[in-house]
Amino acid sequence: MKTRIGEKPPYDLEERTYEFAFRVRLFLKQREWDPTSWTDVNQLLRSSGSVAANYIEAQEAVSDSDFTHRIRICRKETRESALWLRLLDDTNELSTAESGEVRRLLEEIHELTRIFTSIIRKREARP
Repeated sequence: MKTRIGEKPPYDLEERTYEFAFRVRLFLKQREWDPTSWTDVNQLLRSSGSVAANYIEAQEAVSDSDFTHRIRICRKETRESALWLRLLDDTNELSTAESGEVRRLLEEIHELTRIFTSIIRKREARP
């Protein structure tokens, strides 16, 4: 199930992380990037996909500690995605539409980071 830009994000976190990786890919396909940005583009592709892949792995965790570890990786990869996205934004002359999508992706990164942090805190607070 793909949502359209501007729609409310899905509550299913697996779908939401997929949608994040999908939106990153759509954003990157919109333009040809300068060779100096290729590394940032590649890293953003990898980290955004890793968020979704690690969330799937967390759902198949063999233990509570494995689950928490995978969620930590999700949070790390989400934050890394923000770094690469910000670098692309700051080092390229983006159109108004592209800048708007960067802002929306960064908002989603912020929300995903908060969700993953909440999951980790709740797991760590267990007796």
